[in-house]
Amino acid sequence: MSQPVILSPLEQEYLLRIIESAVQVADVHQFFLWSQGQLQALLPHQLLVCMQFGPGQALQRLECLHGTVIDDAALARLCNPHTGLAVALARHCSAAGALPCLADLHDAAPAPAILALHQQLAACGFDNVLIDGSGELAGGATVFALFGLPMRPGPRHAYFLTLLLPHLHLALARLAQGAPVTARREAGQAILRPLSARESEVLHWLRAGKRNEEIACLLGLSALTVKNHLHRIYQVLGVRNRTEAVARCTALRLFSEGQ
Repeated sequence: MSQPVILSPLEQEYLLRIIESAVQVADVHQFFLWSQGQLQALLPHQLLVCMQFGPGQALQRLECLHGTVIDDAALARLCNPHTGLAVALARHCSAAGALPCLADLHDAAPAPAILALHQQLAACGFDNVLIDGSGELAGGATVFALFGLPMRPGPRHAYFLTLLLPHLHLALARLAQGAPVTARREAGQAILRPLSARESEVLHWLRAGKRNEEIACLLGLSALTVKNHLHRIYQVLGVRNRTEAVARCTALRLFSEGQ
């Protein structure tokens, strides 16, 4: 029998705050704030990938949440809904019945469930990952992967994630229910990551029909910086030009009411 996990008073307080605030999560923005606030206190991480699967492990939703700057290539390698490592890990570990799963790149003998994907994980630049999921449910299975924990993940951290799994599952389910079917179809899969405050400002003026030079003057930037911001925005949204970017953001309801 495994040793019982005894939570410290501080860990109990963190857990209670996470559970209390989970019921307020009703949209992607609130989910992001929740994951970067209370959840980070108990399980600090660089990147959280939330996945919902339907019959036959078909991916229905993917949310990629992080509060720090992460290389675009690494994000694409991890969070692409079709070829991303997060989805491959989720399916692999679920099929192997190995959830929760701990992956530590410093471990000479990685967990069998992720051995085949160990080198791909190392190429993304993250030292470790912690994965847990709901298993098959009537409304679809969910899997959550935390990348880049500052400490080597162990059974204690897996236990924390297991305790929080029902609240993560319900919060993600509310996001899926809250998005109109037409918007989900137009938007396709979720964006790679939340847009930064500066990228949102650039999009606001893009929507207003401003040229790069005008946006640069309005934001106190150079035209080249604005161009670079737009390039990253196109990658995050999965679009090719300004018109598609505005249409995608409208479909995803990324523009606030005041914009």
